[in-house]
Amino acid sequence: MSGHSFTVIPVTTQVTFRQADERDLDLLAGMFDGVAHWMVRSGIDQWKPGARGPEHFRARIAEGEVWIASHEGRAVGAYELWWEDAEVWGPQPPVAGYVHRLMTDREAAPAGAGRVVLAHAEERIAASGRSLARLDCEARNPRLGSYYEGAGYTAVVPHLEKVGADGRVYAVRLMEKALA
Repeated sequence: MSGHSFTVIPVTTQVTFRQADERDLDLLAGMFDGVAHWMVRSGIDQWKPGARGPEHFRARIAEGEVWIASHEGRAVGAYELWWEDAEVWGPQPPVAGYVHRLMTDREAAPAGAGRVVLAHAEERIAASGRSLARLDCEARNPRLGSYYEGAGYTAVVPHLEKVGADGRVYAVRLMEKALA
C-alpha cells in the first residue's frame, strides 16, 4: 500500500451494552422482526416475522437477562441469556449459560457486531462463575453453524428434533464453548 495509512478501530470500542427493561419491548420485537424478514428474503427458513412479540421479551426480561447492544446511540443488536434450558438441553448442573435470539440489525450494526454481542454473552456467563456457553442453532442453516464454529463453538449434539411454538418440528444442533 503506497502512501495510504489508516487506523482500524476495533468494533468493541464502538458498541455499548445495557440490560433491557420493559421500555424496550417494542424495540426488541421490532429487531426480531427485522432479522426474521431478512431471513425470509435470504431464503433461510428459520425465524418468522411476528413469532416473538413484546410479551415474549417481557417474559424473558422477567425470567433471565436480555441485553441490548448500541452503536452511535442506536440499538444494533440484542440477545437473551438464560441460566437453564431444560426443554432443549435436559436437566443440567449449573455450569452453563444459554444464549438465545442473538440478533443484529443488518443495516445499522457495524461489521463484526455479531461476534461482539456473542462475546458479551460469554463474558456475562464467565462472570457468573459458569464455564460453558451453550446455544442451539437450526441444523438446516449450515452458514449459522459455521459462524458459531468460527467463534469457537463445537456441536455436542449434531441433530436434535425440537418443536417450535407454532408446532413446527425442526432439527437443531446443540453447541457449546468452554470459557476461560
